[in-house]
Amino acid sequence: MKKHNYFKQIIFTGLLMIAGCIADAQNSRIETRIDSVMKAYKMVGLSVAVVKKGDIVYTHSFGLKNIATNTPLTNDDIFRIASISKSFSATAIMQLVEAKKLSLNDDVSKLIGFEVRNPKFPGKVITLKMLMSHTSSLNDSQGYFTLDSINPAKTANAYKCYSNYAPGEGYAYCNLNYNMVGTIIERVSGERFDKYIKAHILDKLGLYGGYEVGALDASKFATLYEYDSATKQFIADDGAYNPRTAEINNYIMGYSTPIFSPTGGMKISATDLAKYMTMHAYFGKYKGVKIISKKSAKIMQTPVSDGEGGYGLAILTADNTLIPGEVIKGHTGSAYGLYSSMFFHPKKKFGIVAITNGFDVVYDSGFNPALKAIDNILYEELIK
Repeated sequence: MKKHNYFKQIIFTGLLMIAGCIADAQNSRIETRIDSVMKAYKMVGLSVAVVKKGDIVYTHSFGLKNIATNTPLTNDDIFRIASISKSFSATAIMQLVEAKKLSLNDDVSKLIGFEVRNPKFPGKVITLKMLMSHTSSLNDSQGYFTLDSINPAKTANAYKCYSNYAPGEGYAYCNLNYNMVGTIIERVSGERFDKYIKAHILDKLGLYGGYEVGALDASKFATLYEYDSATKQFIADDGAYNPRTAEINNYIMGYSTPIFSPTGGMKISATDLAKYMTMHAYFGKYKGVKIISKKSAKIMQTPVSDGEGGYGLAILTADNTLIPGEVIKGHTGSAYGLYSSMFFHPKKKFGIVAITNGFDVVYDSGFNPALKAIDNILYEELIK
């Protein structure tokens, strides 16, 4: 019996060694392919994370966190992920809906404390759901870093924030929508926006990150770079991690919220973003922790309009356009030279996060070609 067990142990050890060799060869192939894409697009750095059946099966960081110091990028480093941040705001709204503190059909004017009406269609109520699905008829022409741009009591140009179609009857991606959504979260919950997200989403999932720069470890920030085509150099954009200390010191609850950029200000690592993404892939739960209900998660993932291929509530649908043959859900982000991508398949339960802190490419529309190439490599090697 002992001899039999001995041989079984040898066989088991041998199988583990073979599996390890296969995994090493696969990882080497992935890294070679990704390195090739990075060179083609002159990427500064890249962090990726892949989820399969609810578990992270691959994470890796490539290139540099900081060019000046030649510091390598690591999996612990965090990025300002830009517009993927909108999904955190939308998730918070769904929590408040479930708590019966508001409704998606509520009039934004009543929620935000000043009149929000398209002057060309004054009889048409603009609802919270319209803000969240970019069907509100609002635009960013007057800026979105302060609510003064749309508050008729603060500016005579508030009317310019509205487009020439009726609310609910057209789609236009608009960052102002989500800075207003963040403000509503604050007004309804009674908690400062950044603190609400931390307490009710990040902390519950055990994630490190947030919207307030000053509350985070600055040594973890991946420097973001804009590429200057004239000088052919990468230029660090310090605005990405502006602590906005003076503005926070003079903060007005329920109005100053855009300081934290609910529309694009989340700072988080690719690995932790992948865990958050998995919560949405599993319709509101991650590793037994419930963030929102299945019903709320499905509402977020259901297209409201044809814009962006089918935009729901901060979750869009990529129908064969990102990964051929797969209909996946998620969001992208771009700001300060950063480009980010977070997409998952709610039925097959896989997902991919990819974030770069700078690269050299110009493209007019559609998905970032560099991250699209990275996503497809990871899909082919680890999912397909």
